[in-house]
Amino acid sequence: MTLAAEQWAPCSDRARERSDPLAGTAPRGIRWFLLEVATSWGPNALLDAPFDRDLGRRLVRRVEAADLRILAIRRPGRRTPPAVQRWAIVDSRPGREAIAWGEAADASELLDVPLDGSAGTPSTDPIYAVCAHGRHDRCCAVRGRRVATALAEARPEQTWECSHLGGDRFAGTMAVFPHGLYYGYADDGDPVRIAEAFERGRVVTDRLRGRSSLSHPVQAAQHYARQALRDDRIDAFPPLGEEEVDGGWRVRLAFGAEAEVVVDLVDEASAPLLSTCAANRLVRVRQYGLRWLSVA
Repeated sequence: MTLAAEQWAPCSDRARERSDPLAGTAPRGIRWFLLEVATSWGPNALLDAPFDRDLGRRLVRRVEAADLRILAIRRPGRRTPPAVQRWAIVDSRPGREAIAWGEAADASELLDVPLDGSAGTPSTDPIYAVCAHGRHDRCCAVRGRRVATALAEARPEQTWECSHLGGDRFAGTMAVFPHGLYYGYADDGDPVRIAEAFERGRVVTDRLRGRSSLSHPVQAAQHYARQALRDDRIDAFPPLGEEEVDGGWRVRLAFGAEAEVVVDLVDEASAPLLSTCAANRLVRVRQYGLRWLSVA
């Protein structure tokens, strides 16, 4: 399907016009390596100039081989390289959430950072990482920077701009670490409420895309359970199991000490859409609708 079938507009504007659902769209991310890159970013922040391409390739290969996801981060509005490069290793696994910070005086030292979680100084402060990767998608530049600016005014030490998170049409997009909570449309309303909710152990249900360590069906099932049962705690409705059924998924979630919630989802394809600002072909994306929900 070609662009002619839909007139171009910024992808995040189109997503809002269509009311594209957020639930069940958080990309996979279990453990992370965040690297401060304070200068401008190319289309791929760590593989394109101005970042050293050879170092970037070696670093990305090393991090991904250790089953971590890598992101570039920088302070909002700051483009002067600091004296040292900060890095963080983040664990987003439920029950094992952790952040450890370290620094490298020389970029080549990054290739020797242990990736098993044994290095760095543990921190209990959250990280609010807002995608502001304008060379990847213009919506991330426009909407993401608005979110980063607002958060930085309220939480200057915890707020970072980050490279591509995924889901450009949901800009402003952000992730809250260590839990790996993905949010979209964060610039619709005050994004500081997302930080405030996290600090109370809660999520903002109407902006939550899902938790990166969980499968897409579980993310969607948790969304419908939160809507139905009015429980917005971060750790509510842990998954007990999921199975593929005719035309969708059936997900079992824990509810309280002994009960469980069963959520039956229909696995649907969207109408054809342009998923990014740069896209020139229409695609269908996966969406999860609710068939039924029961508490046992």
